[in-house]
Amino acid sequence: MSTAIRFISYDADSERLSVTFVTGRRYIYENVPEKIYDEFLSASSRGQFFNFEIRDRFPYREVKRSA
Repeated sequence: MSTAIRFISYDADSERLSVTFVTGRRYIYENVPEKIYDEFLSASSRGQFFNFEIRDRFPYREVKRSA
């Protein structure tokens, strides 16, 4: 369980990883291999895994909340 990350999901067909943080901010990461997602799920610290293996390594965009 991460204190920073609330929810993660993955679409294998598009290789898109969705990460929702406890702040409510949600990001979509592109071109993420399924192996990385599997390792993310089983990481002892998802926050550390995210920082070292995903952040700044894949193109991303923030999903803005609708008003």
